[in-house]
Parts: sequence; structure tokens; C-alpha cells
Amino acid sequence: MTPDFFSILRGALAALVVALAAPPTSAEPAHGIAMYGTPALPPDFVSLPYANPDAPKGGRIVTGNVGGFDSLNPFIIRGTAPWQIAHLTHETLMGRSYDEPFTLYGLLAESVETDAARSWVEFTLRPGARFSDGSPVTVEDVIWSFEALGTRGHARYRSFWQKVASIEATGARKVRITFNEADRELALLAGMRPILQKAQWEGRDIAEGGLDDVPLGSGPYVVADYEPGRFVSLRRDPDYWGRDLPYRRGTHNFDEIRIEFYGDDTVLKEAFKGGLLSYVREFNAEAWANQYDFPAVERGEIVLSEIPHEQPSGMTGFVMNTRRAPLDDWRVREALITAFNFEHINDTLTGGRQPRITSYFSGSELAMRPGPAEGRVRELLLPFEDTLLPGAIEGYDLSASDGTARNRGGLRRARALLEEAGWQVQEGRLVNDVGRPLELTVLLQQDGLIAQAGAMMDIYTRALARLGIALTIETVDKAQYSERAAQFDFDLTMMRRSLSLSPGNEQRFYWGGDHADEPGSRNLMGMRSKAAEAMIDAMLAAPDREGFVAATRALDRVLTTGRYVIPIHRYAVGRIAHRADLTYPVDNLPIYGDGIHFLPTVWWDKKSE
Repeated sequence: MTPDFFSILRGALAALVVALAAPPTSAEPAHGIAMYGTPALPPDFVSLPYANPDAPKGGRIVTGNVGGFDSLNPFIIRGTAPWQIAHLTHETLMGRSYDEPFTLYGLLAESVETDAARSWVEFTLRPGARFSDGSPVTVEDVIWSFEALGTRGHARYRSFWQKVASIEATGARKVRITFNEADRELALLAGMRPILQKAQWEGRDIAEGGLDDVPLGSGPYVVADYEPGRFVSLRRDPDYWGRDLPYRRGTHNFDEIRIEFYGDDTVLKEAFKGGLLSYVREFNAEAWANQYDFPAVERGEIVLSEIPHEQPSGMTGFVMNTRRAPLDDWRVREALITAFNFEHINDTLTGGRQPRITSYFSGSELAMRPGPAEGRVRELLLPFEDTLLPGAIEGYDLSASDGTARNRGGLRRARALLEEAGWQVQEGRLVNDVGRPLELTVLLQQDGLIAQAGAMMDIYTRALARLGIALTIETVDKAQYSERAAQFDFDLTMMRRSLSLSPGNEQRFYWGGDHADEPGSRNLMGMRSKAAEAMIDAMLAAPDREGFVAATRALDRVLTTGRYVIPIHRYAVGRIAHRADLTYPVDNLPIYGDGIHFLPTVWWDKKSE
């Protein structure tokens, strides 16, 4: 039987599940919902386990962003808004605990209800939920928000809306969403959609709002002041309706969060050293080890904190655009991966301090296991055996060098792969059968997240030159990079995909083929794999954690053996340099480590104690 048969069969079974979903006779309202199993926290929990319910309120912190902003509306396509705003000024029906793989607890909604198949979900709003202007959050606001964002909002909201069969009020404070396909994650995703005030946009198009059109939210902070391109000031709402909710106790403790904007990361770091910023995150282990010995650190005014985590590595590296020849040939991609002398580059640029990513979910239970696929993983992959690349079923290990600068063994293996793909060296250049040389361009953004990307490519360029390949490094500003990346105008570029302990529908955005050629697609490599899509389907339909883990491990095999990305190092620990008067619950760290849910959410100012 062919993969197409299994694709048709999956679709038919999904439709059957939805059609035959049992009526909600046995469903009961609950305080939370987990992707698998039950929520870890009881209905009467006091606070999130990584928050200090007795944390004092007060103080001010200043953080920095690289770049600028021309919008304060993070929910639409138009404009660029500070990324922090959506998290701090607006709320969702449910809030996520970052100490569990994927569990939500009541926020705007006091309870959630669903059936065994999760073909529908119903939320009951809290009677006290309020927007920052004091008006109540209503079922009408919820329904409007889902529809407006699903049809006119940012692209990240539209896919979910396409899976909604209906949304309706079922009571004064109740709203029910029914889905048109079998996908157990949808009930949780519904709880994570932002809720906006319908009245604010009456007679206006939310997608066309200008800089002054700041969406009204129900969150703990409001936009108090801003100057285009320079700063945004968020102040804690003294009348915030949810300050006593268990989910909110010990969180959002600062009176003001000010976001300053800088032209590049170097200037931002200098501003921190000069005392203008309260904290910075450092992603370079070498810089962390050697560049944080300035006077404020020696005086104890700045503290260096490391925050471990248990989440998957995700994928960070140089993605190859398979829409372009010869990168559509897996042997060429494998050769480029083999020629990348990670061990030498890592030692040179980070002192060997950061371990390499070995697969998309490495460092977690979701990662592919060494050796041949076994058990349920093998069963999932076998129907696609004819389309999978070498290593997916029999086992695959990322190529490693001997650590020397020359990497002779790696270059020999790369040359053999290139010859197999039809490339030969002539007069010092690698050419194909019609004499066309192999020339590639890597597109980099100025002052990107990984500042050493350019240095990595400098070393890599010299290695490829020994193979007869010409690699050009092209560095552009943020605006140019965004436009070119959206149009897939690159051979290689830097890619970072963070992955959670509960991957779900977002995997379709990253790896699905349906929208691979649409401008702005997150599928930067342009992959089209029926096997990958089938593994994602299996993940979303898995009735238990065991089946989910097997499907994710199978997906990891498909992605890793696809040879789409040259992996670099993973961030095994979060690194934060901060003022000594800022602190956090040191003994109760979340399994997801650092992030917007951690800093600034659960930190506080010791001067306020």
C-alpha cells in the first residue's frame, strides 16, 4: 500500500471521529486541562510552583530590544510591535504552566469542559474578568476575538480558525467551540487565543490600526507611554482584576517594565554595562565566560545567574533552501553538513562549552533513539519506507570531525557524496555535468540572535573552498532580511526553531508542505514530506502520552535524516546577567527554564521587601 493510501485513510478516520463524537453527557467542568493525563495542580492550588506567592510588589526594570517598532498591536500582520506586549497586556481564557509539558489553568475562564474525543470545548468566564478600562470581558468579546483574529489577524491565528466548525454562546458566561476535525490539541489551543475588546473596534478594521491604536487588554500591564523607535513603558495596572487569582499570585511584581530600543546588540550590551538596563540574556557561552568580568560584576552590583531547563534542543543552525538546485539533492545537503567542522568551530568560538544539537528534539524523551527504529516508531515509519532518506529506519548519526582545523576525513566524505551527486572538480572549481560551478550564498541578519554566525561562516567558507565550492556571506539589515527570508531569497540562512515538550499544530507551520511556497512561510527549507505530515497527524491524534512520544520520535527521524539544516550548538542553560537587587524563586525553577514566563514574570525587586 502506498503513502497516499494511508493519507486517505487517515483523513477518513479523522472525519469519522468527528462525525461520531459522543454527546457531552459525561463531560464536567474542570479548573484545568492537560494534553495528556490530568493537571498536576489541584483545584485549590495557591500559586504556580515556580512563583513566590509572597513576592513583594514594586520597583522598576528596564530591558532592551534590538531594532525598532512601528506598531503596538502584536495581533495583526501590519507593522512590527515589541514582542513583550502580547504577553504582558493581554490575557487568554486559560494560562499555561511552564512546569508541565502542556497544561492550562483557568485565567479569564474559571472552568473548561470538553468531551472524551475533544471534538468541542466549552469555557465559563469568570464573573469578575475585566478589561483595563473596567468594562467586563463578555462572551461576545470572546466570540468576536476568535473570528476577528481568525480572519483579519496575524497568520498564526488563522489556521486554528479554519478548524472551527462553530462558536456560540451557551449561557451568559459560557462559550462553546466545536471543531471540524479530530485534533486533541485544539481544545488547549482555544484556551490560548488572546481576547480583545469588541467595542474598541466597532466600525473599524483591526487589521488597519495605526501606531496610536493600542488594543485594550485585560492583562496586568497597560501601555503607559512610548516614543516611536525609542522606548515603550508598561505600567502595572493598580486595578488589575486578576491579581488575587491563584494563577497570578506572585507574578508580575514590577510597577514598571520599560523597553528601550537599540540599533544593534553590541550597543545594547554596552548600555547594560553602563547601568542603563536591568538585565540581559547572553546566548554565547564564550562571551559569558570571558566578557562578564566588568567592574559592576566585581563589585557585586551585577549577578550572573544560570537557569537550567528540561526542554528539547529545538533546531538552531543554517537551513538549506531545497527549492533551489542543487540543494534539492539530499547528497549535496549531506556533503555540506559533513564539511561543517562543528567540533573545531565550537572550540574556536565558544571554547567548546556548548554541546551540539544532534536532532530536533535532542536532550529530551522526545528525541529519536540511537540505532534502528523499533516498536511503534518503526510501525509508523514503515508505510513510507520508499520515500524516506537513508538512516530514517536503519539509524542515523550526525557527522562528526576529529576536531582539527583541516577536517580531512570529513572533507573526503563530503567529496565522495558530491561526486555521487554528479559534481567534479575542474580547475579548482566544483562543477556539474554542464560545467556550472557550485556557488552558494548564506544570508545573515545584522546583529541576529547568534552574533557569532558570521564568524562560523568565515571558517566554513574556507572549508568549502577546499572542495571547490564558493560560499558568499551576505549580511543585511533587519528589514531587508525579513523581506528576503519571506520570499525565500537565499541558499542558506540562520534558523532557530524552539520546540516544547508537547509539540503540536505548530509543527505543520514549520514542516508542512501545504504552504511551503507561500511568502512568509515558516517552512524555510521548503520541505514536502508525506511521512513528516503523517507523523504530525499521529502526534495530534495520539490518545495517550506513550503514543505521542512514539510519533514525535518518528517525526524527529524524518526531520533529522532529511538533512535540511546544518545544526550548531544548543542552549543547555539560560544565562542572565542582572542587577543584584533582582531575584527569583531559586529553589523552584520551571522545567521550561527561562523565558517571558520566568523573567520578568516571577521575578521581584528585593528593595521592595
